[in-house]
Parts: sequence; structure tokens; C-alpha cells
Amino acid sequence: MHITWGQRGNFLSVPTDTPARDERLGWTGDINVFAPTAAYVMESARFLSKWLWDLQDDQTADGAFTDVAPQVGGLGAGSAGWGDAGVTVPWALYQAYGDTRVLERSWPSMLTWLDYLDAHSTGRLRPATGYGDWLNIQDDTPKDVIATAYYAHSADLVARIADVLGKDPAPYTALFGEIRDAFRTAYVTGGGRVKGDTQTAYVLALSMDLLSEQERTTAADRLVALIEAKDWHLSTGFLGTPRLLPVLTETGHTDVAYRLLLQRTFPSWGYQIDRGATTMWERWDSIRPDGSFQDAGMNSFNHYAYGSVGEWMYAHITGIAPAEPGFRKVTVRPRPGGGVTRARGAFQTRYGTVATRWTVERGRFRLAVSLPVNTTAEVWVPAGTAGAVTHSGARHLRMEDGCAVFAVGSGDHHFTV
Repeated sequence: MHITWGQRGNFLSVPTDTPARDERLGWTGDINVFAPTAAYVMESARFLSKWLWDLQDDQTADGAFTDVAPQVGGLGAGSAGWGDAGVTVPWALYQAYGDTRVLERSWPSMLTWLDYLDAHSTGRLRPATGYGDWLNIQDDTPKDVIATAYYAHSADLVARIADVLGKDPAPYTALFGEIRDAFRTAYVTGGGRVKGDTQTAYVLALSMDLLSEQERTTAADRLVALIEAKDWHLSTGFLGTPRLLPVLTETGHTDVAYRLLLQRTFPSWGYQIDRGATTMWERWDSIRPDGSFQDAGMNSFNHYAYGSVGEWMYAHITGIAPAEPGFRKVTVRPRPGGGVTRARGAFQTRYGTVATRWTVERGRFRLAVSLPVNTTAEVWVPAGTAGAVTHSGARHLRMEDGCAVFAVGSGDHHFTV
């Protein structure tokens, strides 16, 4: 509910970063990281599509997306992780709703944004620019690492969007490859260490596909070591936090992801909840451990950026994720862990409601899945063999990654291990 109330308090006319103080503005960095979660929490297509028109209307003559939209005088443009919302938000909407129209409308402005990034880079590396990993916990990631990572990410998404729209992705795929090579040469050591050696540096490099396979293994291990060195706490800010738990899961460390999610001491989501938070805070320590308040000039108690963890919770706790944009095909893969013994969730797709419910009790895992008409799903059930799974008529497809994978159609389905 903390995430939901934060979204409700900020999705008014434009996606503001906070309804508090004089900063009630459409900050691009916040919605860049929160858009995937926003689409899970409530129907956001029309609201964010309208806001994208604001963003595109304010795009500067040289192609930069502004730091806020609608633009307010005196604020900047072209900031890494902020301006990229002109690419990431349309992509998030397409993934959630499967509607290509938002991609079509945004296509010209995306290309102009890439032109801006090209013009403001040297040797496919962007300079230190923007706000960095905003409000991290004394763990600053070099801004040039962040800026170049996002440059690559925008190019990669534009290539994927070109393919969706039936355009030639080759120029943008090549651009991504060039930026990736430049990133690895400039910022990655032979041992797989990333410049800055911060949690966010590894999270961005891993999640944005900027490393070789061997480097990925080293980087993931280093990320876990950095988390352990902080007594199993995160140190990430606005740009690192949304990708932290997904990266841990993708690299085989879901146990660490749960450990961070369920942490109760500072800095953590649980720390905020234990101190009476009803929405997400702007700072990890808006109320300090000693009970005092942070700087009153910038200390919102309703700031949804850290609520971006909701995407991971939907996709990996409830297990509901799109197998293709728009959820006509669904991946259902709950990942029990962290001592959590039950979960339930639902997502309203354009076809109807996808819902899951699972329990772990007395050594048994039970999963219930409900799919609307005109949808199908692959259901991943943690099991050593397919024969260990009792089910209500699902078709077994394969064993993969410690799971029995089943195909199901619309209706209600039950699995027990």
C-alpha cells in the first residue's frame, strides 16, 4: 500500500516527484525508474501517454529532454537517467499494455534524443553529467559511468523499438555495440571490476548488458560482496535501487534480494515502515536513526522513486510478468524465499485479471493461477522433477533452472509440490 498511496498522491495532472513543498513538478528521473511499477499498480497508459506529449513538446532544439515536463524555467535538460525517460517510459508502457501507438508517436523524439547524446559524447563515452545516483548512501558512482550506461541503454531500447515498428534496427544495434565496447574499455578492468566499485556501478553494467559473460559473473559476485560488506544493506540511490533486486535475481542471488527487501534497519524499506511511513520517502533517512529529521528543505515523505521495487515484487514474489508485451502470453514464476510463506497478487491486463496465490506450508508448495480468456501462460513450479508436481491438467513443457515448466490456457489452475 505504501507504493500505491505514493502513486495516488503524485499522479495528478503530471507524474510529480512529490506533492510536498514547491517541487510539485514532472521530474523525469523519478518516472524513468517508476514507470514499470506504475503500470502494475494502476492503469497508467493514458495518463503517461499524455505526459509524454508534454515531455516531447519541451524537447530542446538540440534534442535534449528536459529534467522536468512541463518545463519550468531555470531547470536543466539532457541529464543522464532523467532525459532517458523519453525512451524508457514509452517502452515500459508498451511492455505493460502491448500498444505500439505510444512507440510510434515517440519515435521521432527518441531519434532526436539519440542525436543529442551522440553530439555530447566523445568516443562513445558521455562526460560526467546530471544528478548521478541521486541520494545514495555515501556510495557515489562516477557520473560518467552512469551517463555512458544510460547512453547505451537508450540506444539498445531504440533498436528494440525499431524492430517492433518494422523499421531497420541495425544502425541502433551497431551504436549500442560501439557504446558497450567503449564502456568496457574505459570502465571495466580485466578482473571485471567496474569504475567506482559501487553497488550501482555493477547494477547498471549488469542490467544494461554492458559486460561479457565472464565479466558478468565477476560483477555479480562483487555486487553481493559489496552488499555483504554493508551488513546486507543497500547503498543505492534513485538510479541503482530500481534495478538492484532484479539484477540479483537474474544472476542467481534471489536470496540476497529477499534479504534486502526484508531488512529492517537503516537503510531499507523496512526501516521506513517501522518509523511510521505510509508512502515512500525521498531519502532513506528522512527520519534519521536517532529520531531527528533530515534537512527540511528537501525531505519529502511522499516520493515514489524507491517504490520502484514494486516491479520486482510483482514479477518475482507474485510471479506475474509479461511473456510478451501486453500480457497476452504470461510468465508465472513466483520465487519463494526469505522466509516468506505466502503471497497473492493480481494484475488487470487488457484481457482481464491475471491472479496468483501461493503458500509454503509443512514442506509443500501450493500455487493457484487464474488467467483471463484469450491468454496463455508458462507456469514455472520449483521442483526437482515434473513427476513431483501434482496439477490440474497442465501440459508439461520442460525442466529448466530448477523448475518444472507447464503450459496453461485461460481458467483456474492449481499446482502442488
